[in-house]
This record gives sequence, structure tokens and C-alpha cells, in this order.
Amino acid sequence: MDLTTTTYIVVGLSFALYIGIAIWARAGSTSEFYVAGGGVHPVTNGMATAADWMSAASFISMAGLIAGMGYGGGLFLMGWTGGYVLLAMLLAPYLRKFGKFTVPQFIGDRFYSKTAATIAVVCLLTASITYIIGQMTGVGVAFSRFLEVSNATGIYVGMALVFVYAVFGGMKGITYTQVAQYIVLILAYTVPAVFISLQLTGNPIPQLGLGSNLVGTDVSLLSKLDQIVSDLGFAEYTTSVPGSKLNMFVYTLSLMIGTAGLPHVIMRFFTVPSVKDARVSAGWALIFIAALYTVAPAVGAMAQTNLMRTITPGVVMQNADPYAPEASIRYDERPDWMKRWETTGLLKFEDKNGDGRIQYYNDKTTNPEMKAKFDAAGWKGNELNVNADIMVMANPEIALLPNWVIALVAAGGLAAALSTAAGLLMAISAAVSHDLIKGVFVPDISEKNELLAGKISMAVAIVIAGWLGLNPPGFAAGTVALAFGIAASSLFPAIMMGIFSKGMNKEGAIAGMLAGLFVTLVYVFAHKGLFFVRGTEFTGLIGGPNSFFGITPEAFGAVGAAVNFIVAFIVSKMTAPTPQHIRDLVEAVRVPRGSKAITGAAH
Repeated sequence: MDLTTTTYIVVGLSFALYIGIAIWARAGSTSEFYVAGGGVHPVTNGMATAADWMSAASFISMAGLIAGMGYGGGLFLMGWTGGYVLLAMLLAPYLRKFGKFTVPQFIGDRFYSKTAATIAVVCLLTASITYIIGQMTGVGVAFSRFLEVSNATGIYVGMALVFVYAVFGGMKGITYTQVAQYIVLILAYTVPAVFISLQLTGNPIPQLGLGSNLVGTDVSLLSKLDQIVSDLGFAEYTTSVPGSKLNMFVYTLSLMIGTAGLPHVIMRFFTVPSVKDARVSAGWALIFIAALYTVAPAVGAMAQTNLMRTITPGVVMQNADPYAPEASIRYDERPDWMKRWETTGLLKFEDKNGDGRIQYYNDKTTNPEMKAKFDAAGWKGNELNVNADIMVMANPEIALLPNWVIALVAAGGLAAALSTAAGLLMAISAAVSHDLIKGVFVPDISEKNELLAGKISMAVAIVIAGWLGLNPPGFAAGTVALAFGIAASSLFPAIMMGIFSKGMNKEGAIAGMLAGLFVTLVYVFAHKGLFFVRGTEFTGLIGGPNSFFGITPEAFGAVGAAVNFIVAFIVSKMTAPTPQHIRDLVEAVRVPRGSKAITGAAH
């Protein structure tokens, strides 16, 4: 059976499973729509949380980033998993004890202000919408490559599928669908990794294969990879750190607090029966996430090795001269997987020296010895542009694995993108229908009408998400960074201060959220060349163009969070103190007993 037919069958069966679960678990009340009735088992919720979190960025992009960055790519592993530790220890149990449906509702009640709740909704919508662009784009890429349809058609199919199981099922349908999607995506990630680890090292466990010797040699996989990338002018794979150590630290911190502040992740902990279950659920989520995240470094290293072995065979062969003509392959003899991925535009070849061969190397190296060797070989620049996003998806094809494995990877990539898209859409729907319509504009709305408003707002959100996927804004490459930056700089500090600072008042919380959001947006947009001062592109503050002490925009959320905390505490000291009943509320929420809802009077 050919690859396209196999992929249609595997992806079609997975879609039928999702739709069947949605019909079985459709929501019949606002409680089921927003928090699945609050009765989800912690193990089930942990699995759904893992699927909700492991988006297209985790499944498709993370190992590709590690493949390109090497050791430095570990910041994604530390940041994203570390965020769950913060979430489990500092946020989830207390928010569950508070007993509300959403993050804006917690902020509105804790800071006794509808204005604070409205600002939280704005932050939530901005973070969720920017994050969802990447998910819908990932759906389009996976469809266009593996099902051989246009990018637009892929996004339309994805929109329709999410509509069926998210709008009708609400959080209840999404939860059980995400359990199925987790199973699909974890199999799709680990099965090819086992195959490739066996091929390269003879060890079926990828985590152990990463440190094993290559088959038939006494050279380890990582040592060989270090040699290959060094011969081609790249930084050593096992030691390279992109940028400064300060930036790596701040980047990791930003990912951690951004993870802990993402509203669609936090909402999952409102679906379990008790405070204890919220903690247990967070622990299970970490275990399920680790099943993929511990494999990712092996997938990245093995994907990079396979890529190098395919397009620069002379470099990979022992004792071969990497600068000889036979070290590279002829373009007209390129393997079939390259031809297929060229059609997506994610892999491009440009014959800069006209020799008909593919030169893949670091033409930007500052090593004079390397440059001299490249010049002597007659190379005029790197001729192959490989998008990091294809490394995981193309890896089984590069390794010549069976068609059913390649089809499984396609289904896994779609499951990862759709599961996170559904969670984000649920957060958007709850913010609009529950926090804005019921919380601000129509407080006496009936449960039936609120449920209808939630479904309509989710349907509208799906249309907007699809349109953004079809027409991504100019800053699309930085949307994930922007989403994390917004969550880290606006929502996380407000939640932390709401739980642990009895003296934080509404004026401080509002000022902090606005300040953190503002500085983060300005910096990210400035760095992406979309912010202008009197018609001149903003050129940065300290450390060169578009930089602040060498901190990249992807890492700036941590700086925005620091601004939020500082502004909030200064303003709170200069304004009226927190009412006593709110102080009592904070004290009661922090008491580690029970799980009953506690509410404070709103002024």
C-alpha cells in the first residue's frame, strides 16, 4: 500500500475516534462545558493535560530546535517541564481550592474588581490567539505534506474537526478526546524513535541509544555527531550554547513562568474533584510529558545524524575528506524524501557555485581555518535551507521506515496541534462567555443561554483561529514566544500575588498586569521590526540593535514579569489597603484543607 493511502487510513481512523468520543461525552451543562463537571479522575486529567500542553511546538518543533542548537536546546526541556513543577507546587492546588472556572474569574474575585478581570481576559485572549496561530499553521503543514492537499484545505479540515468535538463536547468532550490524542501522539513520537535508535545504535531504548556507540563502531553517536558538525563549521553539538549565559537563564525562566501562567493549562486543574487531586493530576501530567520529553534529545540528535549522513555522506564516513567533491551528493540524485519536502517549501536548494552538488555547511562561521577550507573547496555559501520543523516529521522518511510508521507520525503531529488548539479555544470561549458576558455585561444570564453563548463564542474563535492560520501576521515566527511572554509577564505574577500576598490590592494588580504586558509587547514587536518611533525602526536599548543586555525577545517574558511584580508592589503601597474580607479570603485559600469553593465580595 502506498504512503498516501496508508496515511489517509491512519489519520481517518484517528479522526473517527475523536468524533466518536465527542458524541459520547457531549456537555449538557455549564459545569460540564467549562470544567467537565469537576469530576475527572486525576490520572485521566494528567493525560489530557499532557496532550493539551504538548502542542505542535513540542511534537514538531522541539526536537528540530534541539537538532539545530544541540546542548543549548535543553533550555526548552528545562523551561517547559520546570513550569509544571511551579504549577503543581504554587498554583494548581490553590486555584482548585478557590473553586472558580477560569483564571480571569479568580483575578476578578481576588482583586475585587471587574476591571482586573477584564484586563485578565484581554491578556488571556492575546496569549491564546497568538499561540493558536502556530497550531493551525502546523495542521496545514501536516495535511499539505502527508495528505497531499493544499495548506488551506488542511486548515479547513482541522477547523471542522475541532468544531465537532470542542463546540458540542466542551471541556468534557475535549478532556476525553485529548486522552485519545495523547495516546496517538506518544505512539507516533516513540515508535519511530525506537526504530531509528535500533538502526543507528542497536539499542531499542532511545534515551539509552543517545549515549551508545554507533552500530559496528567503537564511536558513540554524540561523539560522531560532534565530529560531523565541527567538520562542517558548526558549533560542537554537545557543548554549544547560543547567545549569552544570561540569555539562556532568562529564556529558561521565561518558559517556566510562561508555562505556569498559560490559561488553557491552568484550566485543566479545575476539572478534578479536590485539591489533592489537583496535585496528583499535576504529577501524572509530568510523568506523561516526560514520556515524550526524555525521548526528544535522542530524536533531535538522531535526526541530525541521519540528515548529515544523507546529504553529506563523505563527512559521515570515517577518514573521508569532508571538502572533497564526493563528500556531498548531486542534486539530481537527491533522495525521494527531499523531493517530497521541497514541495512544501520547508526545504530549499540553491546551487550557488553551479556544480550541481549540495553543499551543506556553516558559511557564517568565524573560524578562519574553516573559512579557508570552504573557500579552497570552491564553496560559495550554504546551499540547503532546512526548516527545523521538518526534522521530526521527515525523520522516518530519511531513515526509510515503513509507510505505516510515517503515517503514524502524521497522525501524531495532527493530534498534538489539534489537542492544544482545542484547549486554547476552550480558554477563549470561557473568557468571553463566562468572564465577560456573565461576569461583566449580563450577570443574570440563564445557564442555558450562557452555555449557548459559550458554544457560539467558541465557534467564532475557531473561525478567527482558522483565518489567522491561513493569513498569519508578519510576526508569525515569534507568536509562540509572544504567547509565553504575555502569560509570563501579565497573568503569572497576578496569580502568584493573588495567592501569596494578602496586601496586594486591585490597583497594584491592575497596574502590574498593564505594565508587564506593555513592556513585553513593545520589546517583542520592536525586535521583530514592527514597532516604529517617529517613522524610524526601534533599534534597541543596551547591547546592540534590538537587544537589552543581549536578551532575545523569546526570553523577555521574564523581564516583563519582573516589571509586573515591581510596579504592582509600588502601586499597592501608594493606594488604599486591601479590604479585610479579601485578606481573610487569601488566608483561607492557603489553608491546606478541603476543596470547597471560597468567594470574596466584589466591590
